[in-house]
Amino acid sequence: MKRSFIISLILLLGLTAPACHKETEQDRVKKIITSVRKAVEEKDIRTILGHLSKTYRDPQGHDYDGIKGLLLFYFYRHQKISVYIPALDVSITGPTARAVFQPVLTGGNKTESAGDLLPEALGLYDFDVSLVKESDGWKVTSAKWERAGQGLPEGNR
Repeated sequence: MKRSFIISLILLLGLTAPACHKETEQDRVKKIITSVRKAVEEKDIRTILGHLSKTYRDPQGHDYDGIKGLLLFYFYRHQKISVYIPALDVSITGPTARAVFQPVLTGGNKTESAGDLLPEALGLYDFDVSLVKESDGWKVTSAKWERAGQGLPEGNR
């Protein structure tokens, strides 16, 4: 009797412990990046732009409207887009955040035959995304991206 009570108590504590996990700011930023990844695959420009600050500006010269045009171009060019992010590093400093990751991006036709399984475009990119905490949550204020291996050495980024 006593043994079954102890086992039940351990199981109960084990099931409720994950529910007590408080979402951190890093978790919130990771959710933003994951949401953008999913929205890219679904070609959902509204969701992507919803995560961008109206003050967005990046080193490539794009602003909020420029990113919208860039997305439309890529979405028109590729019927199917896939994004795989194997690792995501997030750091928070007060009201700002930085997300660094290296996604694999592919673009191609919808899979209608075995020949469509191979993408028309494939690339590994280095992304460095800056975010700021606005009144309605974390928003992307800038993003730098380049094909992996074409940028500065890791220590100089």
